Amino acid sequence: MMQWDRIRLRRALPGIAMGFAAWAAPVSAKTDAVGIDAAEIAAPRAPAPTTQTTLPTLVHYPMARRDSVSDHVFGEVVADPWRWLEADIRTDHAVADWVGQENAMARTYLAALPGHDRFAQSLRELYDYERYSLPKKAGHRYFFLRNSGLLNQSVLYVRDGLDAPDRVLVDPNRGAGDAYALDAWVPSHSGRYLAVGEQREGSDWRTIRVIDAASGARLTDRLEWANDTLIGWVGDQGFLYSRYPAPRGDDAYRAPLHDKAIWYHRIGTGQDADVLVYATPDHPDWGHKAQVTSDGRWAVITTEPSTAPLRAIHLIDLAAVRRSGTWAVLPLVDQPTHDWKLVDGEGDRLWFITNDGAPNYRLVRIDFGARPGAHVVVSGGRGLLEAGRIVGDRLILSYLDAGQRLAVVTDLNGRPARAITISANGAASGFDGRPGDFETFYQYSSYNQPPAIYRMDMRRGTVAPFARPAVPFNPADYVIENRQYPSRDGTMVPLTVVRKRTLAASGMSAPTLLYGYGGFDIALNPGYSPWRMAWLEAGGVFAVAAVRGGGELGPAWYQAGRAGHKQNSFDDFIAAGDYLIKSGIARSGSLAAQGGSNGGMMVAAVINQRPDLFVAANPDVGVMDMLRFDRFTQGRSWIDDYGDPARAADWHTLRAYSPYHNIRDGERYPAILVTTADTDDRVVPAHSFKYVAALQAAQIGDRPHLLRVESDAGHGTGKPLDKAIASGADVLAFLAAWTGLPAPSP
Repeated sequence: MMQWDRIRLRRALPGIAMGFAAWAAPVSAKTDAVGIDAAEIAAPRAPAPTTQTTLPTLVHYPMARRDSVSDHVFGEVVADPWRWLEADIRTDHAVADWVGQENAMARTYLAALPGHDRFAQSLRELYDYERYSLPKKAGHRYFFLRNSGLLNQSVLYVRDGLDAPDRVLVDPNRGAGDAYALDAWVPSHSGRYLAVGEQREGSDWRTIRVIDAASGARLTDRLEWANDTLIGWVGDQGFLYSRYPAPRGDDAYRAPLHDKAIWYHRIGTGQDADVLVYATPDHPDWGHKAQVTSDGRWAVITTEPSTAPLRAIHLIDLAAVRRSGTWAVLPLVDQPTHDWKLVDGEGDRLWFITNDGAPNYRLVRIDFGARPGAHVVVSGGRGLLEAGRIVGDRLILSYLDAGQRLAVVTDLNGRPARAITISANGAASGFDGRPGDFETFYQYSSYNQPPAIYRMDMRRGTVAPFARPAVPFNPADYVIENRQYPSRDGTMVPLTVVRKRTLAASGMSAPTLLYGYGGFDIALNPGYSPWRMAWLEAGGVFAVAAVRGGGELGPAWYQAGRAGHKQNSFDDFIAAGDYLIKSGIARSGSLAAQGGSNGGMMVAAVINQRPDLFVAANPDVGVMDMLRFDRFTQGRSWIDDYGDPARAADWHTLRAYSPYHNIRDGERYPAILVTTADTDDRVVPAHSFKYVAALQAAQIGDRPHLLRVESDAGHGTGKPLDKAIASGADVLAFLAAWTGLPAPSP
């Protein structure tokens, strides 16, 4: 790795920590590790005080019909008695009736828990602070989201100049009968228009609308069936976007998705007039997204067969399109055999970050001018080059090296200008911009600090606050510790522990919530959550295990926890729980587990393997049936991470840990609250329905095993604040009651 001129800018750049990452893969921060020490484990710990509580009585579980359905696969017979719960809750009365009874029972139980209302009040107080998104600049305008505190949805504002007053463009809270959340919002290059993605009921489907930025008027343009799309403006005339064919019948929330394509929409026309730009009918499972370079010269189409980091790249010369009116698509990388991530383009040059020829990635420039060719700008080295952005006449590159993140600022030829290293327990994200820009914005947040927004002047290197929130607690009252612990095979795994400073100083154990994800090369960011802060304010400990399968320590860390190596993720999470107890942070009988989506699956799998380790758990929107996950919505794209149930070797691996299929009769399970939502079309709620039916039918002890289903909500994004507070109070009260954590003081 080339030797950078390293400049520490702690005072000049407040809040920067371990990398520049909104345009990169999610990042995490880490300071010096603390390993397990024999003396530390043996040291006596004073027991934390316990609170004697009387838990509400649980009535009998609703009856779930048990069918004689089974599959004969690869020499085994696998029963699936609750397959009928895969039917759509919106149209199947039997499923709706059973879910309704489960929900009523769970809500009654949860509402009666001691401290439930105090957790709800604590959440309202902790959510009640002004918060901003990162601004997006286009022309002379600055666009951003703002929430005054307790609004259900954030409001989209614009400033006509940096020092101009804020002006409302879109307020999703106004009006009745058409509730939605704002998803993507992308201004045209001049800032004249804004394309806005509207999300309803938490679904992954998006409706794209167009706003006139000067007047705030919503144009008649309305584009349906966009899903996981980027928006690439072509001047102010129109934009490129991705969409699927309209689903048939009532299958919009369950059916497998095929034939995603790139379309061009011209402003002021109907969707039926959109132009098909790129599709791969021979590969209906492949997905496509389009970006447009900052100078408007190139459209760059990225093709993804799955969630694996493998992409093909095609180009459209937009100057040629304007001349001919024809959308000619040219192959640059015609097969998805390596990863390619666009940085930006300028004239006849394009910059990409790729692992083609460099396992840790490198920065290359593709020239199409008089001397065409590919040139290595920054070669691969010991650290992982995660992402980059051109701002002004500089490149900002984000590296991950042995768990530490380093942001490097170079000129466009890769010659170093300065590098920024920060030893802080938080994460900076943002640093978006364009060639020629003289400014960029970033946000800094941590477990004890809500996001604060800063503006950096690229010419002077100075930083000024754009928006800093005030919160009803003192961040300095909390300590964030970065530790390491050995997994089953001896691998050292990072662990972050957050708790009150007084609790850490006392050496006393306390009820502890262990969180993890461990999949899809995603790294868990240090970030603020009112939900977590309510747990900490009540005196609990929050711990995050960076288990294998995630992206915290680079590609090898991800590979060590995917497909046939998935058991490593579970071993790492189990070892984290054992470490928290042995080190005296959590006492036995006070440890809870939580995870969402892939993390929800991990928590459920770990409970099957070590039901004695946790006293309570919250698997949220988890993938619970690993033998049928590929049959719904985008499940097929997860095959690279999980394996293919149609292949014998993969099937046997999946069968061995699938949460739904491995519940162990005769073991005493922890108290389990399974949470999902009726409009989740990413991990369909049938996963949770079947898992809960199996839990409730098993002989696994007398602790409650409940199902909470949010109505008119999806996988998590876009949830109104009132629902976030209600669900947070339910989950917190449940975990607190079973771990012995007192509710927060009034």
